[in-house]
Amino acid sequence: MKTLSSEEVSRLPDTPYNLWVRGELDDHVDAPEGSRIEIIGGKVVVSPPPGLSHGGPIRFITRAFERAGDADSGFPWAVQQVAGVRLVGLDDGYIPDLVVTTEEILLASEKARLPELASDEIEMVVEVTSRWGADGDRPPRQTPPRVKNKWTGYAKAEVPYYLLIDRAPKIARSTLYCIPDRATGAYLHQESWAFGETIHLPDPFDLEIDTSHWMTWES
Repeated sequence: MKTLSSEEVSRLPDTPYNLWVRGELDDHVDAPEGSRIEIIGGKVVVSPPPGLSHGGPIRFITRAFERAGDADSGFPWAVQQVAGVRLVGLDDGYIPDLVVTTEEILLASEKARLPELASDEIEMVVEVTSRWGADGDRPPRQTPPRVKNKWTGYAKAEVPYYLLIDRAPKIARSTLYCIPDRATGAYLHQESWAFGETIHLPDPFDLEIDTSHWMTWES
C-alpha cells in the first residue's frame, strides 16, 4: 500500500477529491493495473490488486443476497462489488469490496452514468482485510478515535452497517458494526462471528451467511 506524498499531490491538476469524483484521479497516479486508488482521511492511498482468496467472502455474501432476492420478490436489497463511494461531507472517496443498496438506486445511478454512489444511498458496506492495509479497515486503537481511516469515515458518513471480514490469521473473525455516530466518528454497537460460524444479518436484511469455507491470509 502506498500513500502519495505532498509533492506528488501538489502536481495534480485539481484536488484529489475533485479528480476522484470525476473519475479522473486514476489517470494522474502511477499505479499497477487493478490497483484501488482511494482518498482516506484526505490522503491518496493506492492499494495493490487483491488476491484470489480475498474475494471468497464476497462471493458467499453475494450469493446470500441473491438467494434472498430469488426467494422473496419483495426483498429490496442488491449488492455491487468494488463500487466507488463518495462520503458525503468528508471529501473522502472509498472503494469497498461490496456495497449493499437497493436495485432502484443502482439502476438509477447506472442510467445517469454516475461514476460512484453517495454514502447516503448505501445501507451496508463490506470490507475484507488484506495484510498490507488491515489497520485502515479496523477500528482505531484510541478511544475516541483520533486516526482517520475507513472505519471512522463510514461512521462519520453515517453508513448504517459496516461488515468487516478480518482475514488476519490470529483474528479470523467477521464483525458487524452499526449505530454510527457522526460526531465521534465511531460505531456504537458491534456483533461478531469467528470464521466457521454463521453470520446473521439483522433487519432490514434478515439473512444468514455461511463462513465455513472462508480462509485467512497466509501467516
